[in-house]
Amino acid sequence: MRKIQMVDLKGQYEAIKEQVNSSFATILENSSFINGPEVHGFQKDLESYLDVKHVIPCANGTDALQIAMMGLGLKPGDEVITADFTFAATVEVIALLQLTPVLVDVLPDTFNIDPKAIEKAITPKTKAIVPVHLFGQCANMDAILEIAAKHNLFVIEDNAQAIGANYKNNKDGKLKAGTIGHVAATSFFPSKNLGAYGDGGAIFTNDDELAHTLRGVVNHGMYERYHHDVVGVNSRLDSLQAAVLRAKLPLLDTYNSKRRDAARKYTKALKGIEGVITPETVNGCGEICDTCDCHVFHQYTLKITNGKRDALVKHLADKEIPCGVYYPIPLHKQKAYVDDRYNDSDFPVTNQLVQQVISLPMHTELDDEQIAYITDAIIGFIKN
Repeated sequence: MRKIQMVDLKGQYEAIKEQVNSSFATILENSSFINGPEVHGFQKDLESYLDVKHVIPCANGTDALQIAMMGLGLKPGDEVITADFTFAATVEVIALLQLTPVLVDVLPDTFNIDPKAIEKAITPKTKAIVPVHLFGQCANMDAILEIAAKHNLFVIEDNAQAIGANYKNNKDGKLKAGTIGHVAATSFFPSKNLGAYGDGGAIFTNDDELAHTLRGVVNHGMYERYHHDVVGVNSRLDSLQAAVLRAKLPLLDTYNSKRRDAARKYTKALKGIEGVITPETVNGCGEICDTCDCHVFHQYTLKITNGKRDALVKHLADKEIPCGVYYPIPLHKQKAYVDDRYNDSDFPVTNQLVQQVISLPMHTELDDEQIAYITDAIIGFIKN
């Protein structure tokens, strides 16, 4: 059996090696390292794939979130509501811009932000909601957009983990994750479903005026060289990363299908095992099936409910099976974001999830032998 990787980037590279190497050689020859043809080509390709009017490439996913908020004109002291159970980048940029982060609890099935908790947290200072499409499927965007419209709030989608996922909108049918709110941010970190070979990110929007502002923000506030019209940052996707992303984008749906196939096999082996809760798909998808495209399984995350999660992590490590705990500490308990406004009792689901979740290896190169070895190890541990 091949060595099990949490993410197998080398195996994925082998399938696109010729195209990537050829593109790299061209870029090196013409020295178009910043804002070259590959960047503009990728931008257009991604706009077409997402069916969104504007893609603004940038240097990484964290910058994408920050730039989105800058483009919306949020001011210091404005409150921004987001999920307590997610990676710190989401709240980090809120704090960096001297906005006020407001953390709320998540749902126990999808781990995505709880719309009822959003509604409860709104004050006259609230200006935006940042739903995180965690682990590969969208938050309840119909409910969130309804709340936003009612209170005149911006919706900024954190789409770092769900690119390629579809959302069954109540009005419009299927929409791609990241094209539903006012603006969205994504990451092309190498381990993402659409990953570069270094850092990269992008912002998506259908708002022409906002897109114009964002294009200035990413480039020092310039639309004309040395004319700085808005306060900006230096955040540009380089041509080498764009070349990798152009090679991978036509394969993204295939990549996501392979992830769903691995998820189905995991679930078939583990469903019904006492003490193990397998991931749920919602938004009309039901079971993970061939036609289900609402979840792209950036992570395949179990809940271990018998109190033995940490022991299982050690057991898997002993068997040379990598795994991850995403996330071990709620944001409201992180030293950087502790605030007297929060009561621990406001986060019952998050507080439980951090004790239970474990993510298994998930990538396009997983094979049946590896999946069987992983699931047998879990079942053997749970039943002993």
